[in-house]
Formats: sequence, C-alpha cells, structure tokens
Amino acid sequence: MPLDKEVKTKAIEDFHRHATDTGSPEVQIAILTNRITQLTEHLRANKHDESCRRGLLQMVGQRRRLLAYLRKTGYPRYLEVTERLNLRRK
Repeated sequence: MPLDKEVKTKAIEDFHRHATDTGSPEVQIAILTNRITQLTEHLRANKHDESCRRGLLQMVGQRRRLLAYLRKTGYPRYLEVTERLNLRRK
C-alpha cells in the first residue's frame, strides 16, 4: 500500500528546502511518518499481518536514523521537524 500521490506531494511541499528538493532528511522523515501512520492503522485492523509489521519496524528504524542524523547536523531543523510532525524527542 504505497502513499497516495497527493499525500506524498503535500509532505514534500511542506518540508522541502528549495523548489526541486525531494531527498532532504526533512522530506524523507515527513514521508516516512505518513507511511508509518498508514501502516499503524492497517495493523490495528489486521493484527496477524507479520510481513507488514516487519516493514513498519524497518521504517521506524530508518526514520530514527534520519532523525539522529538531522539532530547531529542541523539541530534547529531537527527541532522544527519534530515539532511540526508531533514526534517525541530524546
């Protein structure tokens, strides 16, 4: 179940650094957060979907690594992204 094109485009527009930016950590974190939310809802309805659960855990780990990278390289941007996406900070 990939993200809808509109949802992905909105995430890119909200978090991009410049007009053609699609790969910055902020954009990747926003897209992963939307995907994680979607899979979480799917797993609430389908409790025994283990392959989906594995994919979800991989995405959570990827987002965690991207957040750690952003925290290291640009702390003000890290604070902004976590605030806008309502993510907990450590």
